[in-house]
Amino acid sequence: MLDEIFDNFSKNSIFKNKRTLQANYTPEVIRHRESEIKQIASILAPSLRLEKPSNLFLYGVTGTGKTLSVKYVVSQLLEKAKTGGFNLRIIYINCKLKKVADTEYRILAELLSALGKKVPETGLPTDSLYKQFIEIVNEEDQLLILVLDEIDQAVDKIGDSLLYNLTRLDSSLKGSQISLVGISNRLTFVDTLDPRIKSSLSEEQIVFHPYDAVQLKDILTQRATEAFKEGVIGDGVLDKCAAYAASEHGDARRALDLLRVAGEIAEREGGNVLEMKHIDQSEQKIEKDSVLDIVKSQPKQFQLTLLSIIENARNYNGTAFYTGDVFEKYSSFCQEARAKQITQRRISDIIGEFDMLGLITTKVISRGRGGKTREIRLAINKSLVEKVEGILRDNLSV
Repeated sequence: MLDEIFDNFSKNSIFKNKRTLQANYTPEVIRHRESEIKQIASILAPSLRLEKPSNLFLYGVTGTGKTLSVKYVVSQLLEKAKTGGFNLRIIYINCKLKKVADTEYRILAELLSALGKKVPETGLPTDSLYKQFIEIVNEEDQLLILVLDEIDQAVDKIGDSLLYNLTRLDSSLKGSQISLVGISNRLTFVDTLDPRIKSSLSEEQIVFHPYDAVQLKDILTQRATEAFKEGVIGDGVLDKCAAYAASEHGDARRALDLLRVAGEIAEREGGNVLEMKHIDQSEQKIEKDSVLDIVKSQPKQFQLTLLSIIENARNYNGTAFYTGDVFEKYSSFCQEARAKQITQRRISDIIGEFDMLGLITTKVISRGRGGKTREIRLAINKSLVEKVEGILRDNLSV
């Protein structure tokens, strides 16, 4: 029986090169990000004279091309540096990955590993790792650019001491220099940092706006031509896929995932045409998987806040509730979980991020002299709420 399944898959693939639909694929031409790529290149170009470029921060919601654009510019920079014999090094770290960026120690260990120095996963003082890092960078005059992707995730987990220490390293270096490139899904990220760190960063900023449906269709058309065999894509498929993604913050990554998973579903059915029904099935599957992944990967304070929102949604039976309601329930959960309580202002920031992620919908309303607040409604599919709540209660032990 299994031989038949395997034989059918090997003979009847509708894909030509599925890799072009994956998030880590960098196309030769990056569409609709020409302006942002030019800005990044202009800011980092002094590195080709071994002059320290300004620290750079890129902002925008998920799937707006931030990482793709940086990696494209970085690859071109390194080619130029290699041709010209410049001693330029660029290290990329994804701060969302577990066991890489959940402590300051592990981020430093990852930086040292990229520089060719292996250290134990735990056990040494953090100061010792900084000392080793400085010694290695000082071995030869060089310019080092550190690209910290999803830096907001690391700061949420470990605080902003990492950024503070990195911005102070230049004073300990001899002929070498370090520049930072931070990538964040949160537009207000730098505003939450300690004023001393903001002053040290003196960063340039580029905001990546969401793609619209026309731009998403153009991106999908480019990738679909590379990914699928000729004649596979049915009428209206790319339009529907782009429309789905455009309605959810213009996320190109989601659009590509929708198309890839739809292709996999069509292939499993033994078909040779990708139809609109496959996009619908793909959307349902991805929504479930992505919501559960988001919930599992969030820091403890985010999970406490989301559980408070779910509890309020149940108590208010589908009607809107407010930031103060969430904070009141959050406070009681903190006591149960024996967790440190953060401020209502920070809870309000987290609520804004949940809105951006599509887990809730919010509406800012005025209460006259009482100021402004948010009306909140849960946006997680009803069929998933029980499972999400179960994950949160297990993780938080409440």
